[in-house]
Amino acid sequence: MLNKDILKKIDNITDSSVRKDWKLNLLTKIHKVKNRKIRSDFLTFVKYIWPDFIEGNHHQTISDKFNRLQSGDLKRLIINMPPRHTKSEFASYFLPAWMIGNNPKLKIIQATHTAELAIRFGRKAKNLIDSSEYREIFDTRLQEDSKAAGRWETNKGGEYFAVGVQGAVTGRGADLLIIDDPHSEQDANSTTAFDNAYEWYTSGPRQRLQPGGRIVLV
Repeated sequence: MLNKDILKKIDNITDSSVRKDWKLNLLTKIHKVKNRKIRSDFLTFVKYIWPDFIEGNHHQTISDKFNRLQSGDLKRLIINMPPRHTKSEFASYFLPAWMIGNNPKLKIIQATHTAELAIRFGRKAKNLIDSSEYREIFDTRLQEDSKAAGRWETNKGGEYFAVGVQGAVTGRGADLLIIDDPHSEQDANSTTAFDNAYEWYTSGPRQRLQPGGRIVLV
């Protein structure tokens, strides 16, 4: 409403060149404020990238947690919801792209119960970072020789590594560790599968966590 009032006052300026300059300055400021909001608020970022997104109360709750994760106020997060609640889309697609946009030096390990699924998430995040919409907001760019969907780097030293549960993470570090569905539906009643996943987690990814590193479990 404030911007509309300002525009009305600008329209009353008789000198056309002055009027044009004022409008340009106002639109530039509006654009900068919008971009700053997209960078600082996860849900605003999602709505910018996904215009058809339909928001629910649980999305705001997740977004608030992700904002705290980004700021460093939150280091451990478990998201436990029924299927079709957008939790994987948020945690394994939008979150890594948003966080590495804010910090192009970020090192991310993405794990799921199969390497194929983890790589699929990596491909989606990589394609998003390469998109024109993303480039309008963030300065983060992919390394020119980063072609693999599940293993790519930014031009500032950031890294993304996709791995399946039981896969090797030797030599990798993680500022952000995302574990999305570490068990398949077939493993739901298998104590052995649960024990194996936990042993892999404690002896592998958790040992790769950088100082101040954050963990998201879906």
